Amino acid sequence: MSEEKRIKRIANELKAHAPFTAFGAGTGIAIMGMLVWLETPSSVSYTIFHILHPLHILFSAVVTTAMYRMHKGKNWAAPLIGFIGSVGICSISDIAFPWLGASLLGAEIELHICFIEHPQIIIPASFIGIVIGYWRPTTKFPHSGHVLLSTWASLFYLTAFGIAAWIPLLPFVFVLIFLAVWLPCCVSDIVFPLLFVKED
Repeated sequence: MSEEKRIKRIANELKAHAPFTAFGAGTGIAIMGMLVWLETPSSVSYTIFHILHPLHILFSAVVTTAMYRMHKGKNWAAPLIGFIGSVGICSISDIAFPWLGASLLGAEIELHICFIEHPQIIIPASFIGIVIGYWRPTTKFPHSGHVLLSTWASLFYLTAFGIAAWIPLLPFVFVLIFLAVWLPCCVSDIVFPLLFVKED
């Protein structure tokens, strides 16, 4: 794939995903506001996050692997691309971005890296996604699910590991979550695998 086509494809994907990401962030903000208003214990958010984050990784691995395969990437490299693109970049989206953003907003928040804390959950989720993406390369439905899962996982990370007066901060949280999902998810599913594709 030529450099010009690669850049155009990335720009088009980012533009196309902005409205959907904003919708996902909006629904997530509504959920977060309800959790805070109902004074839901952080243990509930902790459990939900540890369901959503592995599912996010699974969907991401499907799309990253499938995108690489659909653009005639080398078969032997597909599992490696799928693993790094899902586990590495999803950790940035679901954990690093929310942690950094919440810290900048003055929240007290714990850095909880699931790949280190719970590899028995994260690695199998990625492996299942890689297998699906390798044998049945498809991107449209898994990518849409990936974006929503990333939005909700990022928000539940905030309520699971963060302590703050969240209600006044919700407008800032919306911007934080939008960026945390829009950039890493498109990078994971589209930019990252296409970096290693040489043919149209």
